[in-house]
Amino acid sequence: MKKVRKLYESSSGDRWYLIADPSGAVFIRHEANVASGGQVEHEEIAAFLGRGAGLEQQELLRLIGTLVEENSAHA
Repeated sequence: MKKVRKLYESSSGDRWYLIADPSGAVFIRHEANVASGGQVEHEEIAAFLGRGAGLEQQELLRLIGTLVEENSAHA
């Protein structure tokens, strides 16, 4: 079963999702806003993070940080 988590939605309506598909692949799905053509793109996580430090990348890093914090509590 595919798992989807919304990462970020910009004020212009662009949306980014973290996706894990049944094969085990994990990637970012970007849905552009209607005014920009509404295109959907999939991107590897490393490429997504390597593009810059926008709010969408910051949100993914924040999410990863929460996983580390949760695991530290169990160590």
